[in-house]
Amino acid sequence: MRRSSLARALGLGLFAVLVAPSAALADTVNEVGKHLPDSVGINSIWVIVAGVLVMFMQAGFAFLEIGFSRGKNAGTVVAKILANFSIAGLMYWAVGFAFAFGSGDLIGHTGFFLSGFGDPLKAFPIMGLSDATIESKWFFQFVFCAVSLAIVWGTTLERIKFGVYLIYAVIFSAVIYPIASHWVFGGGWLQHNYGMQDFAGSTAVHLIGATGALAVLLLLGPRRGKYDAAGKPRAIPGHNMPLFGLGILILWLGWFGFNPGSTLNALDGRFTQVVIVTQLAACAGVLTAILTARIKTKSIDIGMAGNGAIAALVAITAPSGYVEPWAAPIIGGVAGVIVVLGVYAIDKKIDDPVGALSAHGLAGVWGTLSCGLFTSPVLAKFNAVGDPHGGLVYSGSFKQLWHQAFGVVVVFAFVFVLSYATFWAIKKTYGLRVSEEEEDAGLDISEHGMYGYPEQFIPTPELVGYGAAPHVTAPVGAGTMTTPKEVTA
Repeated sequence: MRRSSLARALGLGLFAVLVAPSAALADTVNEVGKHLPDSVGINSIWVIVAGVLVMFMQAGFAFLEIGFSRGKNAGTVVAKILANFSIAGLMYWAVGFAFAFGSGDLIGHTGFFLSGFGDPLKAFPIMGLSDATIESKWFFQFVFCAVSLAIVWGTTLERIKFGVYLIYAVIFSAVIYPIASHWVFGGGWLQHNYGMQDFAGSTAVHLIGATGALAVLLLLGPRRGKYDAAGKPRAIPGHNMPLFGLGILILWLGWFGFNPGSTLNALDGRFTQVVIVTQLAACAGVLTAILTARIKTKSIDIGMAGNGAIAALVAITAPSGYVEPWAAPIIGGVAGVIVVLGVYAIDKKIDDPVGALSAHGLAGVWGTLSCGLFTSPVLAKFNAVGDPHGGLVYSGSFKQLWHQAFGVVVVFAFVFVLSYATFWAIKKTYGLRVSEEEEDAGLDISEHGMYGYPEQFIPTPELVGYGAAPHVTAPVGAGTMTTPKEVTA
């Protein structure tokens, strides 16, 4: 009886939450049927298209993480990606967007449920330079939130409980990410009072995600068998590097929505310069990562080549709207070196299967600081954020670099404290890790009751409908062969 009453109460509460905003929806639909300037439609289309490219990055994360996982943990990544993307969507609609882009220095307070906000120029002042619709801007910023959340989980592959994803996703997309990103590029105090520059999110998206990842890893611990008795790390190879490579290319493609889309404007053509800057940085990052890994290991490391691209793209994200093309290869090239050295150093103590702490964390810090070095005075004035005299290279002043460093420290501290406290509470109540037996069996079967690759793990007699099992022949003597024998997993 108590359960049924609780269920009814929850159902009524959810209904009230969903219905209440409709009373204040008039301000989002009062332009229907009116003739608006062509720029509204054109810019809105561009923002939605850019947002779709960023959304497609979820497929990139899925392929990258599946490729870096062992086969027994491939399927769980799919469920994780879908669940987290869905939770982020609902929470960012309810409160996240208002906290992130509503008016206010410490936290936004307008636009809950994307309604009741009145004049959008007053409700979301930081995005007032673009006349794209608020709905298009919401979608674009929501997929940023989803990317930041995805960064957290790649580091936790193969040993975390699925429920942890769901709990933290609610808190992250409703509170942690919106508030921290508001400070950096949502019109909050770091941007407004200190002129911190972050055009598309080296700190506001990537460092936030990497910081949450660090917090959970310190409490979660490494995969079984990652370190030997002496504490030396062992390699645990992923099962599908071609899939990893496909993930890298999809993420690279998505970045052409990520950075150029942050202009929120198609008519001035400025997004095309951001495309060039983004591409140049990524190319340089791949090459310097390959070279650095070659010097360190005497081989061409496939994983490092991919992480070089990601690190460079992360690094150019903050300065993509502030630097001229000549600076992009420098920023991306340095990121390629940082990610390789960072992965090798971090792997000695922390088990991060995909290298996200280095690719998104260290490279995110470097990218944010690079604004303090290479920001062009012309672009600083155009964006109306930061020292109008530009970065150190142009102005000879450390002012912008100091503001960038201060912002990095503040955001890292805020996100780490809240994330660590959240994961600590989860560990003490629900728990973070699956059991040793479940980890050995793989999360596909232990958490989901099925395999991503059933033909590799289910005994042949039980594979009903999968056709004949593979066969081999074995030599018996010179010129003779045995009958075929079944090969079992």
